[in-house]
Amino acid sequence: MVCWLRSKNRVIFILFFSFVLFYLKPAYSQCNIVEDVQVQGNHRIEKEAILAVIRTRPGSRLDYETLDKDLRDIYRMGYFSDVKIEVKDGKRGKIVIFIVKEKPVIAKIIFEGNKKLKEDKLKKEIGIRLYSMLDYNALRQSINKLKEFYAAHGYYKAQISYEVIPMPRNQVAIRYKIKEGKKVYIKKIEIIGNKKISDKQIKKVMITKEKGLISWFKGTAFLDKKRLEYDVNKITIFYHNHGFIEAKVSDPKIRYDKKLDGFVVTFEVYEGPQYHVNRVSITGDLVRPADEIMKVIKLKKGDVFNREQVRKDIESIKKLYADEGYAFAEVIPLSKKDTEKHLVDLIYKISKGPKVRIERINIEGNTITRDKVIRRELKLAEGDYFSGKKLQDSIDNLNRLGFFKDVKIEKRRGSAPDKMILDVKVKEAPTGSFSFGAGFSTMDRLMGSIELSRDNFRGLGERIGIALRFGGVTSLFDIDYYKPWMFDKPISGEFRAFRWRRDFDEYSRKSVGGSISLGFPLKRIDEYTRGWIEYEFDSAKIYDVYPYSSYVIRAMEGTFTTSGISFGINRISVDNIRYPTRGSLNRFSFEYVGGILGGDNAYNKYLAQSTWFFKLKWDTVIMLQGRWGRLQKRSGGMLPVYEKFFIGGIDTVRGFNYQEISPRDPITLEKIGGEKMMIYNVEYRVPVTKDKSFIALAFFDTGNVWRASEDYSFSDMRRSIGFGIRWYSPMGPIRIEWGFALNKKPYETGSKLHFSMGSKF
Repeated sequence: MVCWLRSKNRVIFILFFSFVLFYLKPAYSQCNIVEDVQVQGNHRIEKEAILAVIRTRPGSRLDYETLDKDLRDIYRMGYFSDVKIEVKDGKRGKIVIFIVKEKPVIAKIIFEGNKKLKEDKLKKEIGIRLYSMLDYNALRQSINKLKEFYAAHGYYKAQISYEVIPMPRNQVAIRYKIKEGKKVYIKKIEIIGNKKISDKQIKKVMITKEKGLISWFKGTAFLDKKRLEYDVNKITIFYHNHGFIEAKVSDPKIRYDKKLDGFVVTFEVYEGPQYHVNRVSITGDLVRPADEIMKVIKLKKGDVFNREQVRKDIESIKKLYADEGYAFAEVIPLSKKDTEKHLVDLIYKISKGPKVRIERINIEGNTITRDKVIRRELKLAEGDYFSGKKLQDSIDNLNRLGFFKDVKIEKRRGSAPDKMILDVKVKEAPTGSFSFGAGFSTMDRLMGSIELSRDNFRGLGERIGIALRFGGVTSLFDIDYYKPWMFDKPISGEFRAFRWRRDFDEYSRKSVGGSISLGFPLKRIDEYTRGWIEYEFDSAKIYDVYPYSSYVIRAMEGTFTTSGISFGINRISVDNIRYPTRGSLNRFSFEYVGGILGGDNAYNKYLAQSTWFFKLKWDTVIMLQGRWGRLQKRSGGMLPVYEKFFIGGIDTVRGFNYQEISPRDPITLEKIGGEKMMIYNVEYRVPVTKDKSFIALAFFDTGNVWRASEDYSFSDMRRSIGFGIRWYSPMGPIRIEWGFALNKKPYETGSKLHFSMGSKF
């Protein structure tokens, strides 16, 4: 009986305990559920931005490890100096509160003590912007950046600290306190261990220089550790390019010398023996006879070994293979040293790879110019075998258009090893303008103008121009239309109509007329040559003739018509129409006036011009130009003075007045023009700006004009030298050039400052 009661009591206890657990369990579980997530203390950073980085969400189970991660993630946002978490009981669970303290905002940046370096430059260096959050790590880094910046300008002893100044509304000001000190220069560069290569040769290849007038001006006499590291590499390369392939250069040692009041930098050099080339050979895939490939290799047997020349020879071989369609050919130089005889055997191992066709040509950046205008200038098309020469010719063709600031053609592999994609990337240049205002030149003086022009009309490469100029000694109305491709063929057409007046010293002239021309390629000569034919009609009135002028001038008073047809050949192979660095411009023309064409004038005119460009160091260019002319009067008509040759001025022989060089009337000494002309110009051009919109130049000009009965003669040609600047300004091209005559005659100018704005170079 007792056992039964005990068993009954045990069952009742178990049932009661189970009942309690069943009803209490939801209440216990409910206490660990997140009812709400709140953010406090934020003013600038929105609540949603904070909630987006945390994992704790309403309805999720409260987990303190997750809360710890949330706290770290909020810190990582970088906007807060302090983050706390509070957990409170809610009606249905726990309320999690993230209490943040925002970092102050930098409202002001102040520099004190900077006298040598301007504040705007210092602000660019620190890497801290106004209204950004205060970051002490960034502040410490900014001090190092400022010290490096000052050191790069020679102020190695500059002392810099910062101060954070509280301001209202949780803002701060940062004050940098600077003690610049004086500049410290590199006073001496020591080279130790060099025997075959002199100190002078080594110092010449270095960027870092000892203090001197030029190095002071260029800023290369300051201690710059990055620059010194670069110099170590430059010296090593210099040795390797002179056969010392085992040469090594130690890291520079720097010390301050009190007597010199500057730094002494020491480089220790191990030269080793000088090596010469023993044998040069090629192996692998040969697409041309071996002796033909060997011709492009400039490093020969007996030469001093030169790593840079090896690199150039590799590029030359790759270029040769690219012209055969093997765009991805690989050339590996293998060398074998004879350490006893100090000789090197050089083997170029060539792997031609597959012959590559153009899979696709993409064109980018042409917001104005139509695709077909670009494609017709390309020497490569989809399906063609790749050619490195044709690729370069395509770039040159696009640059010659003058429509683009920049032209690049990038190569990349296509969908198969034997396919390639070309990406043609262009940047459009301004090709149209509408302007009105005033201009000035030493030829036309002050004048007003209204001009509308477009060199890439409708994006089709067409040119249209309307010009009205008035005032000074010239008035002009001119309309011109040029179409480079007619009927989608490389046949150009041009129409021009004009009406102008010009006052000369001895007479005035009015002309009304026009011209029409056709141009066409002469591919049998080469791809750069075009022929053209032009008909021109001009009705000229000569009036206000000075009564005591030369008889030659007085005899042409009245109205005369000129009807002529011209034939010519142009060859243009320059790489860039705005700033040519290589190639040439050549032109020859013959004009037949009068005769069966009618008109009052009858003569033949022959003109020839050849201009060549040669690129030198630092993107500088030498221009050589020659111009020749010959006039032949025919029976049955006139050869008026205004059609004869006169030279002098900014476009012919500088240092002389406009049209000052001419045969003169023996009695009145007036200019009466000549039937023969010859001009030579030499220019050395130096780009001042990276985009070559501003250039400086020095020049030598020589030229003269002769009568029909006289012979061409170099001995009596006028000569001048001078210098100038040219600028492609927003207002148009500007030329300022000052010439000095070397052998002027008594009635000629000794020097002349030429100025022109708005005309082409």
